[in-house]
Amino acid sequence: MNKTFFVQQCPTCGRSLHIQVRYLGRTLSCQHCNGKLEAAEPSEKHESGLALLDRADALLNQSKIA
Repeated sequence: MNKTFFVQQCPTCGRSLHIQVRYLGRTLSCQHCNGKLEAAEPSEKHESGLALLDRADALLNQSKIA
């Protein structure tokens, strides 16, 4: 029986986790740090902290120009 997996980073420790597709939408615990995460497809995941900060900086810079 073939199982389909996707890879998602743990928001607590940052390790890559191989998660079975059947767990999509469920709250899981990281095997490494026991951090909680919601299994989500890559397109549904939230922005990383650095990407969010970069976007916030860009918006702040735009408001200074305007």
